[in-house]
Amino acid sequence: MSATPIPAFPPAQQAQIIRAHQRDLIHVSSLREQTENILRSWFGTRWLTRFDKEVELAVRLTYHALTTGRAIQTLGEEYTNIWAHPKWARNPRIRAALILLPTIPSYLLARLGPSLYARSPRLKGVASAAVSALDVAGEVNLAVFYISGLYYRLVRRFLGVPHISATPIDPNARPPSYSLLGVLILVRLGHRLLTYMRSRSPRQASPATDEKTVSFGSPDEPHLDDRPISTLLNYDPEADVDPSEEKEQLTVLDLQAMPASVRGNRTCTLCLEERTATCVTECGHLFDWNCIYGWGREKAECPLCRQSLSLTKLLPIYNL
Repeated sequence: MSATPIPAFPPAQQAQIIRAHQRDLIHVSSLREQTENILRSWFGTRWLTRFDKEVELAVRLTYHALTTGRAIQTLGEEYTNIWAHPKWARNPRIRAALILLPTIPSYLLARLGPSLYARSPRLKGVASAAVSALDVAGEVNLAVFYISGLYYRLVRRFLGVPHISATPIDPNARPPSYSLLGVLILVRLGHRLLTYMRSRSPRQASPATDEKTVSFGSPDEPHLDDRPISTLLNYDPEADVDPSEEKEQLTVLDLQAMPASVRGNRTCTLCLEERTATCVTECGHLFDWNCIYGWGREKAECPLCRQSLSLTKLLPIYNL
């Protein structure tokens, strides 16, 4: 008698991996929102704003520890009927790396980075270069995934942990191709590289271009009249500024000449400190620019009245 062949599971298709990743993001976001609502009711908005990064880290670690850490499918993988290859998923070290590598380094960089940068400017440059390199590596990995169909996440490519599917391959059906997206990403990376090389070239540098390129604003920062808000406030979030000097630069008011009773009413409800870069929301509430901008990036609602909050519609006020 001939031996019965052992069934083999086909590799997961690109569409399955993408949908699984999207579903995981939705579940993690929902879990984080519910956790923040509970913590806000217990400890208040100020505490939540102070420990927002720890809350995000705890939520992500909990979700992946209860799924990947136990060698079972995540909710996204279960939704698309895929899972990590058992050959690697059964290894506790591989599972721990899949959980910790995407979460711990980013948390440490966000939480400890500013204090380390203040002590060592050279370390700041090295860290910025490392972050940029990882961003580029992530985009290259995504482009390769769209072309080849393997390893959506960079950490999975690094560890060599593919996905397999329980859905049999239909020989009469042609799966969708995402190769064009991969090519477009590579074209964009090539353009960025060319722009960077031109900016570093001594022949391209000139005082006029230098003045135009000096800007504290980032592409994701809200703009007012085509100018980044940080430039209107004369504020560089990466610069080390003395607090007393910063207060004088971010407002036209003479804070030192103000009576104590007046300055006592200029308290930001998020940080409970005196407002230095005052801005107003659409609903009319006043906050420090740094506080409300950081809040709005995490949750698009006013912390006082819960109305919708748009970062592009924050209005800086210099004399209040």
